[in-house]
Amino acid sequence: QVQLMESGGGSVQAGGSLRLSCVASGYRYSRYCMAWFRQAPGKERERVATLSNNGRTSSEDSVKGRFTISEDNAKNTLYLEMNSLKPEDAAMYYCAAGPFATGCRGVVFGIWGQGTQVTVSL
Repeated sequence: QVQLMESGGGSVQAGGSLRLSCVASGYRYSRYCMAWFRQAPGKERERVATLSNNGRTSSEDSVKGRFTISEDNAKNTLYLEMNSLKPEDAAMYYCAAGPFATGCRGVVFGIWGQGTQVTVSL
């Protein structure tokens, strides 16, 4: 069973940057989708960006051009580079893993990390 551990959250001013990391340990899907989600207080969880083992990535419109999802297979680590942060980006960020699906559509992300908090102030 794979386990996920996020880190890298913190407090930044609007316009600042953070890089989130998610280290995967244990068994890993041979073909997979990985994703970053976020959830702000009182709001539904939303998927921010996805990455599949064939290298394809996608991101939500609200973060396109500002956030980049990537991975380092040698380190079993997933990253989310966040630039030009806005107050509305503040949330608990989670990484998640699931079996591969084309475009990561319809994936059931069954493995989750504990989350890392991102705070953005004006």
